Amino acid sequence: MNRYTWRTGTLESGMLLLALAFLFPIYILINLAVRPASDLSSPLAPTSRPTFDNFARAWEEASLGGAIGNSVVITVVSVTLLVVLSAMAAYPLARLTSRWSAPAFYGFMVGLLVPFQLGLIPLYQTFRDLNLIGTLVPLIVIYVGMRIPFSLFLYVQFLRQIPRDYEEAAALDGCSPIQAFFRVVFPLLRPVTGTVVILNGLFIWNDFLKPLLYLSGSGNQTIPVAIYSFVGQYATEWELVFAALIIGALPVLVAFFFIQKSLMQGLAGGIKG
Repeated sequence: MNRYTWRTGTLESGMLLLALAFLFPIYILINLAVRPASDLSSPLAPTSRPTFDNFARAWEEASLGGAIGNSVVITVVSVTLLVVLSAMAAYPLARLTSRWSAPAFYGFMVGLLVPFQLGLIPLYQTFRDLNLIGTLVPLIVIYVGMRIPFSLFLYVQFLRQIPRDYEEAAALDGCSPIQAFFRVVFPLLRPVTGTVVILNGLFIWNDFLKPLLYLSGSGNQTIPVAIYSFVGQYATEWELVFAALIIGALPVLVAFFFIQKSLMQGLAGGIKG
């Protein structure tokens, strides 16, 4: 049997302190979310009269139901397009060895260096002329265009590690290149697809600037913009802000709960020979 030594105790103490450091912000979040506005004590002190009215007020006053719906539509459509388009574009870039492959790949990588602010005014004017300001279309188009270079980079690097034997075997069975990609190669991309979905999904769900610009003045809004409505120039309703933050985080937690098994299997499984 393994003996319990001072090193084990030190390691356990360090892990407990690390866990407390991660749990502390969650405690502050929940403590302030259930605190009535009349309670002016320190945020560190547990509230003596917890209330759940803040959640109902935040839901009604910020129209969080519609905001969650808009955020779900934008995130799901954008991430789906990113996965399909990036994977399909990465396949020929990783497999073909013609002269244009490398310049095309580095051309996509230039998109990682171009800041969104550079095209802020021209994009706004373009979508305004198309009468799309206030709709979800500009956000989906912008997110897909912004995140394709990053997603493409991940897919290309992963595809270069996959042996060509899989595609050659599919070709011998009569599959065309497109069929080989969707039936053989794309399922092997599950680990990197999980990474693409998580990173892009969180970025799009939590983005604030672009929804504020392109949905301003309309009835549509996303979660971050809805939460911002509780922040005033002279006063901020912090209890409603923190309650809305918890409500806004619940869809992400629920989605992760349902896909965590397949997602973790994909991330840990990799390619089986």
